[in-house]
Amino acid sequence: MPLRSPAALAALLLLPLAPGPAQAGDAMTRTEPTSPANAARLIAAYPETRRDPLVETHFGEPVADPYRWLEADVRNDPAVADWVAQQNRVTGAYLDRLAARDWFRKCIRELTDYERFGLPVKAGNRYFYLRNSGLLNQPQLFVRDGLKGTPRLLLDPNTWASDGATALDAWKPSQDGRYLLYSVQDGGSDWRVLKVLDVRTGQPLTDTVRWAKFTQLAWVGHEGFLYSRFPAPEPGQTFQQASYNQALWFHRIGTPQEADELVYATPDRPELGHAAQVTANGRWAVITSSSGTDARHAIRVLDLRRSGGDRWTPRELVGGLDHDWQLVEALGNRMWFLTNRDAPLYRLVSLDLDRSGANWRDVVPEGPNKLEHASIVGRKLVLNYLQDATSRAVVVDLAGKPARELTIGDIGTASGFIGRPGDSETFYSFSSFNRPSTVYRLDMASGEVTPFAQPELTFDPARYVVEQRFFASKDGTRVPMFLVRSKAVAAAGRAVPTLLYGYGGFDISLTPGFAASRMAWLEAGGAFALANIRGGGEYGKAWHDAGRLANKQNSFDDFIAAGEYLIAEGITGKGQLAIQGGSNGGLLVGAVVNQRPDLFAAANPAVGVMDMLRFDRFTAGRYWVDDYGRPDREPDFRVLRGYSPYHNIRAGQDYPAILVTTADTDDRVVPGHSFKYAAALQAAQIGSRPHLIRIETRAGHGSGKPTDKAIEESADILAFMAEWTGLKLP
Repeated sequence: MPLRSPAALAALLLLPLAPGPAQAGDAMTRTEPTSPANAARLIAAYPETRRDPLVETHFGEPVADPYRWLEADVRNDPAVADWVAQQNRVTGAYLDRLAARDWFRKCIRELTDYERFGLPVKAGNRYFYLRNSGLLNQPQLFVRDGLKGTPRLLLDPNTWASDGATALDAWKPSQDGRYLLYSVQDGGSDWRVLKVLDVRTGQPLTDTVRWAKFTQLAWVGHEGFLYSRFPAPEPGQTFQQASYNQALWFHRIGTPQEADELVYATPDRPELGHAAQVTANGRWAVITSSSGTDARHAIRVLDLRRSGGDRWTPRELVGGLDHDWQLVEALGNRMWFLTNRDAPLYRLVSLDLDRSGANWRDVVPEGPNKLEHASIVGRKLVLNYLQDATSRAVVVDLAGKPARELTIGDIGTASGFIGRPGDSETFYSFSSFNRPSTVYRLDMASGEVTPFAQPELTFDPARYVVEQRFFASKDGTRVPMFLVRSKAVAAAGRAVPTLLYGYGGFDISLTPGFAASRMAWLEAGGAFALANIRGGGEYGKAWHDAGRLANKQNSFDDFIAAGEYLIAEGITGKGQLAIQGGSNGGLLVGAVVNQRPDLFAAANPAVGVMDMLRFDRFTAGRYWVDDYGRPDREPDFRVLRGYSPYHNIRAGQDYPAILVTTADTDDRVVPGHSFKYAAALQAAQIGSRPHLIRIETRAGHGSGKPTDKAIEESADILAFMAEWTGLKLP
């Protein structure tokens, strides 16, 4: 059960476009494409944005920041709220005229309307799992007594808010399945409220814990649970205050939050975050500490058999913050970890806690592919590797001796393999660009794989071909890319409007996965491409290092080269290429549009990090210095100033059509980034194409977004892309 550190959780920025459903639209009414005259009228209709004469000098260089006032929280500043309302009116009026909007809304809705399941989690004799019947705004949580038992609804988040914007986030049953601990997310915020449910009766307990963020959920028997929280924010700073002083706490069932016990904190180092896991045998709590988004952790353990003050006295296993250490599991006094110490692609090691000192022993040494995940199920280890951004799974014994490789499909992503020592089974899911997630049950004794939940689809996956290609970047580096088209389009060999997606940061790997919005683009006759650019984690530490800090330009060069490759190979034509990325990917889109505005017809930077000189001043931004550098250090400032999207808009160039998207409750990448960037675009002389911003309300960075909001947003984006790439609807 590998764990991402609190800081790494803060870097898990929005990846793909959320597939969502929406309300059915009327039959599509076609209108004329936007003419130059109409575009000119739109530019004239941009809201007037106040421009302040604010200039600061950094390391001898004057830097203008005329739109800093847009950083203020939209909930607390009437001027910002008015600006948002005006921008949404202009954008809404433009999107309302797009010919493809109703078609995409209807198509995405139909593609989303199928029953889908999450991975089952076994606790005692109970099986817990998420299910969405199709078009529910939020998935429901069910439980079965026994694998073949009758499903019983435990939690229905769709009843929690009239707008569907309150979501069930994480959840964890106690070891025997008696209680369920779960976290509630409201309006897309990163803040969580923790609650407890009696599984037998289905009734909630009185326990409520607030100000949890970037936390794991860890039961300590039936007594209570370990969780991580921050101090309550200052008034008016709930969605903007920088995240410092995270501490680990113990909450005892049946007591108020004020009685919670402080387990571990580092007040002398407020930048450190701390999270806890409890091993399946219930004896050990493992504390993971980190300072940024890099996989560099300190590890401490608590012996939960102790009582009194000794119980919360940790024993250090790994000091410093030098390498990644991810707990896999414990049997008795032996623990297994994944680590990249002396192994950039990771290895599996074990440690005997009865012996003093560091007695790490290799169980599975580093191999040619990145070892992403490991779990102990029954008396076996299940290892999940990443080979050219595609999953490969192997089962070995506890000594690391190979047993068998699992056949999990062709190009796609396998995830899950969750279980505990002694379990006879595990579950995993497999998905690809043309295949929604199917959940499988693996019998650990026989190796038999049987479907647990298969979706009934409204389209034929066999009509589409998924390829993996490789292209050369500017410096000759070989970069992988997935390409998805209908077989008819591929066979015809004609150039079609293509949507290119990228991320390239924080050691995060982009792997094949299904999204209804992507499939709608394919159903409309377009092509989809995903570039695994440097900065991600697809090939381990070296790939990550090659696309961050002073090497960040490599990420941009890779993405530009991906676009050039698609045009050179005749997959798309000049004037037919649209690009998209979320969060760090929004930064990517903003940067490459500034550097190569001629290459792209349309762009969607979503919830992007757009002001690289002030990103570290808000909420989780201070964690990201591991990938971006520190704006207050001159060498880093020079690099950041050189590519910051907000600061490098090139007046006099003909820019592509741009639809910026963000949300008012995004407290991961605060919306001020997108507000300032959009204002700067609209003020610059960068051609006649539209440069608009769409600002969702009661939504955040992406997680927990209601299905109806997600579908409306996706339809707007794809209609905008279709308008400016010339995509002809069927």
